[in-house]
Amino acid sequence: MKSDMPPRTRGGYTSTAPRRRPTGSERRRRVQLREVEPEHPRHDRDETEEVLEGAPGGPIDRCILRSFHKHVAAKIWLGEDRAPLKLVNHGAKLQLWELDVDRSRIYETVQRSGLAPLISCSHRVASRPMLSAFCERWQPETTTFHLPFGEMTITLDDVASILHIPITGSMISFSQPLRVDDANALLVELLGTTDVEASRETEQCRSPSVRLQWLRENFSTITDVSSDDDIDFATRAFLLHLVGCTLFADKSATSVGVVYLELFRDLSMVGSYAWGAACLAFMYRQLTTATRFEVRQLGGYLTLLQAWIYEHFPEMFSSPDMAYIESRPRALRWRPHVIPDSLQSLRERLDRLQISDVCWEPYVDHQAEHPFPDIAWFSGCIKCGLVVEPYHPERVLRQFGHIQTIPPRPFAPPRPDRSILLDQYWERWTDHVLIDHSRGRRCHYSGESVAEYMAWYDRISHRIVQPPHLRSGFTTDARSSLPSHTASTSDSRNARALRLLRHVISGGRQQSGDYFWGALNEAHSILAGSDETSASHSTPSPAPAAHSTPSPATRPFFCPPTFVYPPPASVDPPPAAVDPHPSSPVAPPAPAAGPTASTTVYVRSKRKKKT
Repeated sequence: MKSDMPPRTRGGYTSTAPRRRPTGSERRRRVQLREVEPEHPRHDRDETEEVLEGAPGGPIDRCILRSFHKHVAAKIWLGEDRAPLKLVNHGAKLQLWELDVDRSRIYETVQRSGLAPLISCSHRVASRPMLSAFCERWQPETTTFHLPFGEMTITLDDVASILHIPITGSMISFSQPLRVDDANALLVELLGTTDVEASRETEQCRSPSVRLQWLRENFSTITDVSSDDDIDFATRAFLLHLVGCTLFADKSATSVGVVYLELFRDLSMVGSYAWGAACLAFMYRQLTTATRFEVRQLGGYLTLLQAWIYEHFPEMFSSPDMAYIESRPRALRWRPHVIPDSLQSLRERLDRLQISDVCWEPYVDHQAEHPFPDIAWFSGCIKCGLVVEPYHPERVLRQFGHIQTIPPRPFAPPRPDRSILLDQYWERWTDHVLIDHSRGRRCHYSGESVAEYMAWYDRISHRIVQPPHLRSGFTTDARSSLPSHTASTSDSRNARALRLLRHVISGGRQQSGDYFWGALNEAHSILAGSDETSASHSTPSPAPAAHSTPSPATRPFFCPPTFVYPPPASVDPPPAAVDPHPSSPVAPPAPAAGPTASTTVYVRSKRKKKT
């Protein structure tokens, strides 16, 4: 039987017309086009990418930051600005549901889960300008912060030290998104609510979620004298409330997904999950979302991000708690406060950052109580349910005390539906850690990198966020026309002395008396003007001869190093802002005893007037 389908021609198109042979002129034109065709095919780029590649602060090579044209930093460079992000911080809500002695059975289960440190270490205050400024430097392709001197990120070691929650165990996996009907069934089964109450709550949230306030109102009154089933319901509700306020705080700001309730079905297995890895993957995704210019809010566990900034940039942002002891989570080491600087000011401060401004290994003393976890060297993907993010320790080797080399290209995370394969990789994490060759050699000084690293980083990164024509203060030309000692001598001395004293203060009481004496003596010599070393903080002045410098093994991380940092790459940063309240010069020391001459004359003249 003859088919009624039209005949198929080459290329898959259907046509009944006979094929036309090209004429001689068409053949000659095709030959000419092939002769002028370039040897390598040109990649199609839109007009926005062409403009960004030519920008002084943009990446020259787009092989890494492929989506940079959608990044908020690209818009800022083109003259558009974004206000500080609104923050989702539930630190104060945790205090509304306390586990006192009447709820000891619930607290014991929470302790066995490994999530009990979250109750006490959550910051109640978060700084919008500071977190917004760091969010503008987050790059989704590398899951790292791109700073003027290289990349940094939040590692699994940071999570374990700051929060003291488990980072090993089973991955948190969900096969598919939770539907509203399934969420209602979970609420009835695991929390003991009725169908009507569950449906009413999910309808009010307009999603498979429940309000944090609803959890507190319905389950916070259950005590140890209640039935075993009621205590189990209240324990699951408290754990759901806890992770909704901390690890998985989303941008709804009032609710938490019911999907996490499945993790608390068997209360004896809650401690078997890698909560730290899931928290880190969720934080990565929230930072990635906030890099889009149209986004106005930042979710995730902001205590983790804020404490990480305090740890690695103690001289710029931190306010340490002198009563802290190393057995507690490092999040409790700091007193959270709102940075008074504006977002533009913080952008410029980050643009001026140098290698010596960073504390690369802040947990040296803390590792005596909590050793370094080997799983922090894992190179692969971490996930939280359907959120999958790459984890690249090879891009931040300096945070592990190793020399930074040029890392390989970042790998794109696989689809969430391949969760079984990701779980298998994570379960065999010892087979997927960086080998010794990939880790490289130990640093001779903090922040060391190979010679060719900065040239490569200049080409693929966006190092400066604030455009030069929008910077506050003096421009480069105006600065060069000023006298060389207009505001440099006294301000630089004050800044160096304050930086040295902040090292001492941030170290707490665990330092030796020799170190205190040496630091104070050096600060006095700087303020008195007897120190003749360079005013740059990247070259600290050596300690006096009487001060014995601690060895690298025993010296605390905040001790100013006695070596000289290599000069940073030239980026022509804006001048340092002049302190509007400069410190008064230090007066020469007074004699040990006896009144001064001026005081004696004043008293005598006063007595003469009285008589």
